[in-house]
Amino acid sequence: MLTRHQVPSLAEENREFAGTGGVSENNAQANFAPAFQDAGTGEVEISRFKNGQPAPFHLLDGLPDKWILERDVKGRVVTVKASIVSGFVRLGEFFTRQEAAEFMAHVETNVL
Repeated sequence: MLTRHQVPSLAEENREFAGTGGVSENNAQANFAPAFQDAGTGEVEISRFKNGQPAPFHLLDGLPDKWILERDVKGRVVTVKASIVSGFVRLGEFFTRQEAAEFMAHVETNVL
């Protein structure tokens, strides 16, 4: 049985990482692309709009159907597998939001 995971509001995560490299607006210049990982399988997906185009921010509507457990009547994602984690891809490597924040803090410290 798949565990249900109420979508932790991406807005909540953005507030938690505000002002750090854990949000797109603060790490895009270092080639981070918003992405999601299924921590259970290691599979990574770039954040996408419904039409498949890469999104410049975290967006659940473009996730693979197999990751989505429930949509509302308008088709928006309501629940995803518990193993889905938001983060970023940089040069083919997945970073959690925390890892991206730490990477950017290190870069800023060593550049200044």
